[in-house]
Amino acid sequence: MVIPTEPIGSIPRVPQLIDAGHDLAAGQITPGDYARIADAAVRETIGQFEATGSPVTTDGEQGKPSFATYPLAGLEALAPDGVVIPFADGHTRQLPRLTAGPFRYAHHADGYLELALRYAHVPVKQAVIAASALSLIYPQDGIDGYPREAFLADLVREAAADIRGALDKGAHSVQIDFTEGRLAVKLDPSGQLLRSFIDLNNRVLAEFSPEERQRIGVHTCPGGDQDSTHSADVDYAGLLPGLFSLNAGAFYIQLASEPNRPRVLRAIAEYAQAAFAKIRARVAGTQLAAGELGL
Repeated sequence: MVIPTEPIGSIPRVPQLIDAGHDLAAGQITPGDYARIADAAVRETIGQFEATGSPVTTDGEQGKPSFATYPLAGLEALAPDGVVIPFADGHTRQLPRLTAGPFRYAHHADGYLELALRYAHVPVKQAVIAASALSLIYPQDGIDGYPREAFLADLVREAAADIRGALDKGAHSVQIDFTEGRLAVKLDPSGQLLRSFIDLNNRVLAEFSPEERQRIGVHTCPGGDQDSTHSADVDYAGLLPGLFSLNAGAFYIQLASEPNRPRVLRAIAEYAQAAFAKIRARVAGTQLAAGELGL
């Protein structure tokens, strides 16, 4: 029996890449200069991953300006005063706010994958950001002439294209980063926000065949940043039922920082079994309906 293993998450950026990002923002270097430095960081990261013997590699998200907002880099219809995400140590991160439609990605993940494939000698996994995370850029008071429903339709199309582009480009698998799942439980204990996130992400996954979804997984964690987290105090039990209702082929659940990992593993087993029971019931129901209709 072979236990599957593959990398999850970002790799810390080398100082040269961090400095280059600051210099690019300040206009002290050109985008081409930054791209060359990012290229070197991707090549080094993949080389180090492969040296570990990992059967699957990633670029460690070295090439992206941000794992969460890479599709937005360079868009003009954004304001800086979006949703604020607080972390346990008191620092915050702030998302941009969309100011006009229609919404389109400025960058897709297949561009980062293409660079990684140039240097990799083993299959490459590609990470993408969940549609639910990007849904937070739409303002609560709306946008004149661009209703939320139109934005969500655009977002679903763009998020699906992001995944499909990576699959078509040759990704071994695609990992949807759903770090906001646990945060949703914290922000709205009623579960309504989490349900809306699950429904939105399932709209994206519905764009793929069952065979394609076997290559699409969902990653969740307490949202690490600067040695702090935004939702480590949220019990996984509040997330797992919703998480396992996502129509994905794999789930990557971060446990390293959990104080009681055996308890979480037991909860995972319990809720996974419940999810499969619901699936079996749906399959049986559709077969019964087909028989009644003579199909």
